[in-house]
Amino acid sequence: MLTEKRELPPGPMPLPLIGNLLQLKLGDIVRSLMELHKKYGPVYTIYLGNKPCLVICGYDAMKEALIDQAEEFADRGDYPVFLSCTKGHGVGFSNGEKWKDRRRFALLTLRNFGMGKRSAEERIQEEAQYLVKEFKNTKMAPVDPTVFFSRTVSNIICSIVFGSRFDYEDKRLLTIVNTINDNFRIMSNTWGTMYNIYPEIMNYLPGQHQHIFTNFNSLSEVILGELKSHLETHDPSCPRDIMDCFITKMAEEKDNPSTAFYDLALLMSMQNLLFGGTETVSTTLRYGFLILMKYPKIAEKMHAEIDRVVGPNRSPNFEDRSKMPYTEAVIHEIQRFADVIPLSLPRAVTRETKFRGYTIPKGTHVIPLLTSVHYDPTKFKNPYSFDPGHFLYEDGSFKKNDALMPFAAGKRICPGESLAKMELFLYFTTIMQNFTFKPLVLPEKIDIEPVGSGLGNVPVSYKCCIVPR
Repeated sequence: MLTEKRELPPGPMPLPLIGNLLQLKLGDIVRSLMELHKKYGPVYTIYLGNKPCLVICGYDAMKEALIDQAEEFADRGDYPVFLSCTKGHGVGFSNGEKWKDRRRFALLTLRNFGMGKRSAEERIQEEAQYLVKEFKNTKMAPVDPTVFFSRTVSNIICSIVFGSRFDYEDKRLLTIVNTINDNFRIMSNTWGTMYNIYPEIMNYLPGQHQHIFTNFNSLSEVILGELKSHLETHDPSCPRDIMDCFITKMAEEKDNPSTAFYDLALLMSMQNLLFGGTETVSTTLRYGFLILMKYPKIAEKMHAEIDRVVGPNRSPNFEDRSKMPYTEAVIHEIQRFADVIPLSLPRAVTRETKFRGYTIPKGTHVIPLLTSVHYDPTKFKNPYSFDPGHFLYEDGSFKKNDALMPFAAGKRICPGESLAKMELFLYFTTIMQNFTFKPLVLPEKIDIEPVGSGLGNVPVSYKCCIVPR
């Protein structure tokens, strides 16, 4: 321990067993880590229990680690709230050759089933029209949009994983979105943070964290039900979806003792894809419309650009982005400001690594503090203000900024990044083409601070009236 500590960057003094627990506000761990960033700089060490973690802060240090030294920072660190369920069998929470094989498979099959291609665009456009119909049926009565966003976004990844969308009242879809929403909420509060630090103790204590495993089991039951029907109708010469492709891959490698494709890997990989494909985009939409209600003049400018470029009579398409710099800037600023996954997911170094003058031992856990990148004052002029100008040149054209990393960076960047970008653009533009969101309180009274900050930044629950234009 002493040798490890001497090789790692400085940080707050840990106590035996509890580490730096006293320096962390567990209900808002992101703010605590940002305060330590101010004190210790772009790289420091904290102890979660007796485990040292390297915290990386700011755009320059993040780029140096995750991109310039991508191989060294490519492993997944332990994340007990997921690992207790997946046991390292999925695509998101494994390491080594099996992870590489599953990631290659996920990237290839997502691409084959339309990620970044015309077929994906058509799926999203169709699903967005189902959502428009649902919003019209609210008859402008106050509603919480959470379940609407969750169901429509989840249907996109469900159609890619299972081969078809679900009706919005289908019990399978409701189980998927309710279990994922609940787990995201718990993983982002004190219970989830405590479980990640002390899983061996928390396993024996009652609390919200115990619901995580009940929820994962319910999600598994849905996946296993779909798997049963897939096995009954499977035709390897005509794959319908990712699940079919995984089944074919299992059959091809059944005699390979080190294969990455087996029953449990299928179940956990489908869980990972459903979780990732449902929660981040739906939470970004939920947070985004809350922000736009607080800043109605920004929403009005988006409405005007959508009206001018798309008009009322056709669905927006992904090519419209190039003619809609203001809308693009607002969507990027929503991703930056909402900062939905503020800590990214933990990394670990693959081998002993030199980084910024320190020797980082192999296996050291790494926390990429993405909030510190999205709020980096050297990259964003007004980091704590919602300002679409962060992504606009003075002439009004769109300005790319490499310091936006909502999907992480490097070897572990989200495999669904292209799909998520397409979803965000088409959902925001289609919804705003058809509706205006009206808050139930004055805009200046709308609270856009997150209510939970751990795995995710969770926006406050809210109701609004969705008024046809």
